[in-house]
Amino acid sequence: MKNKYFIVLLTLLFSTTLLFGCGKSGEQSKQASVNAESKKELVVGMSLDFVPFETTDANGKPTGVGVDMAYDLGKALGREVRIENIARSGLIPALQTKKIDMIISSMTITEERLKSIDFSKPYAKGWMCLLINKNSPVEKVEDLNVKGRKIAIHNGTIAYNYAQKNLPNAEMLLFEDVKTCILEVIQGKADAMIYDQITVYDTWKANEAATKVNLTPIDSKMNWGVGIRKEDKELTEKVNAFIDDYKKNGGFDKLADKYLSDKKVTFEQLGIPFFFD
Repeated sequence: MKNKYFIVLLTLLFSTTLLFGCGKSGEQSKQASVNAESKKELVVGMSLDFVPFETTDANGKPTGVGVDMAYDLGKALGREVRIENIARSGLIPALQTKKIDMIISSMTITEERLKSIDFSKPYAKGWMCLLINKNSPVEKVEDLNVKGRKIAIHNGTIAYNYAQKNLPNAEMLLFEDVKTCILEVIQGKADAMIYDQITVYDTWKANEAATKVNLTPIDSKMNWGVGIRKEDKELTEKVNAFIDDYKKNGGFDKLADKYLSDKKVTFEQLGIPFFFD
């Protein structure tokens, strides 16, 4: 009888040891998974052709508002950041096929894009306006909706969606980079291009002999967000928390002072709200 009780006692002790051992192992495994995720490289897709938001310096190194923001986000998440330069029209497909983890590329949140991906809360806003060839009779956006008028459009941008919907009589000249669009307008191959106010203003100031502008906002305010896969809900929550903290702690103000100080003055003079207001 004593042997029987002894065997039962040993069995219980052995089972308890296994139970606590497994629990500890499970917690360690879970913690290891968390640590691995935090060390995992964060691959950010952006189209490096939008000065001063996402571009390259003289050495070909990524620089700009979106670039600094991406690196600061990586620090907040405890992850090394790698930036992938992708044509704007290829950003969403790259995200969907998991070639990148997110998009930070001055991308406007639209109903159409929300069918494919999710966005963070807005971190900036902007408007479209017109850069016009000086010899073109075009003065306002409605003047483009005429047969024979040509619009240079950066493919994959909100300008493409706007022109397709609102300017059906114009001929759209599609290009994969904004520099080509600008050149088409300067050379008179296109009547105008639709793009953001900063790019339009800077281009006009650098090419006043060949261009004119209408800086009046076209359409409604455009909100920019970080593009994230729909299934990555936890990452979206973390990015939203980062944006809140970044605004609260003056992160966007520092980026504005670094890259947009002269533009901020111009916007105030024109009575146009600033990107991070």
